[in-house]
Amino acid sequence: MTSGKADKDRLIKLRDLVAHHQHLYHTVDAPVITDEAYDSLLRELESLELKLEGKVSSTSDAIGGEVNVAFSKVKHAAKQWSFDKAFTFIELSDWILRIKKQIIAADAKVPDLSYVAEHKVDGLKLILIYKNGQLVQAVTRGDGEYGEDVTHTARMIKDIPQNLKFVMDITVVGEVWLSLTEFIRINKDRAKNEEALFANPRNAAAGSLRQLDPEIARSRNLSMFCYDIDFIDVQKSGLPAPVTQMGELELLKKLGFPVNPNAKLCATQKEIESYYIHWAKKRKSLPYGIDGVVLKVNDIETQELLGYTAKAPRFGIALKFPAEQVTTIVEAIELQVGRTGVITPVAHLKPVLVDGSMVARATLHNEDQIKRLDIRVGDTVILQKAGDIIPEVVEVVLDLRPAKTTPYRFPKTVASCGGDGSIERIPGEAAYRCVSLASDFLHLKRLHYFVSKAGLNIDGVGPRIIDQLIDANLIKEADDLFTLTVEEVEALPGFKRKAAENVITAIKNARVQTLARFLTALGIEQVGEETARIITKHFNTLEDLMSATETDLAKIHGVGEVVASSLTNWLSDKKNQKTVMNLSKYITFTKPENPKSNTKLSGMTVVLTGTLEKLTRDEAKELIREAGGNVGSSVSKKTNYVVVGRDAGSKAAEAKALSVPILTEDEFMAFIAGE
Repeated sequence: MTSGKADKDRLIKLRDLVAHHQHLYHTVDAPVITDEAYDSLLRELESLELKLEGKVSSTSDAIGGEVNVAFSKVKHAAKQWSFDKAFTFIELSDWILRIKKQIIAADAKVPDLSYVAEHKVDGLKLILIYKNGQLVQAVTRGDGEYGEDVTHTARMIKDIPQNLKFVMDITVVGEVWLSLTEFIRINKDRAKNEEALFANPRNAAAGSLRQLDPEIARSRNLSMFCYDIDFIDVQKSGLPAPVTQMGELELLKKLGFPVNPNAKLCATQKEIESYYIHWAKKRKSLPYGIDGVVLKVNDIETQELLGYTAKAPRFGIALKFPAEQVTTIVEAIELQVGRTGVITPVAHLKPVLVDGSMVARATLHNEDQIKRLDIRVGDTVILQKAGDIIPEVVEVVLDLRPAKTTPYRFPKTVASCGGDGSIERIPGEAAYRCVSLASDFLHLKRLHYFVSKAGLNIDGVGPRIIDQLIDANLIKEADDLFTLTVEEVEALPGFKRKAAENVITAIKNARVQTLARFLTALGIEQVGEETARIITKHFNTLEDLMSATETDLAKIHGVGEVVASSLTNWLSDKKNQKTVMNLSKYITFTKPENPKSNTKLSGMTVVLTGTLEKLTRDEAKELIREAGGNVGSSVSKKTNYVVVGRDAGSKAAEAKALSVPILTEDEFMAFIAGE
């Protein structure tokens, strides 16, 4: 079928499908797809109509988100906070109730509470500092304490005034953003120049602002909205200092700053919800991305009374929009081979912007999932990217399935596997794996994992350098890394003396390891970081571990028969034994810590999900272990606690369904500290 014929056929199907969903939504009041998925279909219909017919039809017209060392480091005069987040109206109600309780507890006389609702613009926070009415410095948020001096690029943003309409000292906070239209234009130019594409508009805005060359920022047409005042000295301007949040916005506008025109003063939660619902539906019509609504107590004196937690203002919160869904087309289904030989089917998609990021791939999990959804090459699918990072296909739009598609069938061989490439289904599981693990591809994947953060964590030695070392015949096995010299590394393309010395120093530092990290780095199927820690609590020398039987291992709580079988099978292989012995010549194992007892989390399992604001994931794991607990990778009835960070996804939902206690990051830290 020619491209033109295919487009015409798809246009006809799309128009019928959109009309069908319009009827279900408006007439029957029984929609069967989300608003986001419908909007995605509608946008495609409009695009095809304009392309093929030059206008939109009555159907489509019916219904119309660390400081860089290259820059000077600036300490913020006022700490730059992030907002706590709410995801439901119940959580919003809880926030309002907390505010009222704190005011009552303080026995303070304050005016009736009202709230300023504003768009949560998906951009980059910027602080503008003015002296005597003139812009003197622009600083990024950075880590909240220190930011980057980007005055040279900020001056290129047309929205930012160089001189104010009134003379005063003022520090203003706002958000730099990039329109979707400009984002698409920039990426088209980058594609033509064979440059890496920006993942999303915020990424592009941040990259543009953090340029050493201000002309690049000028060429990208950045925009800005200002929404807060950190400091003000009105001097002899004759203007009063604002006493409300809405007053701040009015003053900013009077001074010549760009202010979002959609802010609204809300007196009740019902008004907040109405505002939220309105913009949740209309956000696609905006030239900038928004991923929720920011709420602040209007009265500034009350804001000061409420104060801050360790990381966020108590007087404000971000009410996030729900997960976004879009439609796109499956262009291919390919099999991805992991380091342990397990095979994962991956859908290659027509690139689409979902939940603020450009997505071109999605995991299909396994053969059973493909069969359940009946996903075929050429299908239009509904793609979802919720709080989780990995996008998933949730449904096939069967009405748009092209003619003559065929069900996907797993092949019998995969080239990346060893031997003849044969694959087999893992007994009792939905996954396939390579029959032989003796391929150059898998060997390379295992070396990549060995040096990775999850493995020996050899800083600065990643896949690219491993590939170079292999290509130059400097290493074949993992132990060869420890015999490298500075001169050998320096001879590689792109290396200078200092870089080569850094590589050798990093490898030298990796010679001292815990037995648990060493075991993890070997990349044994079923033996991850936490499992390795559990095992090495019982077998704390390499000799003890090598002589452990399957029965000995299976008895350990948290290990079980599957892990025990996988580990003993691996260790009984003569080639693997040689690998371990060769590596042990270069690695010194630290003495095991004394086992902890009667601690806060003794014998308990804790699962982490989402992005933590104060702790890195590794720091949080270490706190759990220091308290005697184990870090779980999945939620079950045996899980004792789930710690949720920003954008927590399915694990948080599973915890609620199983009635597993959920802790915020602050609650977790307070619990560990015994507060």
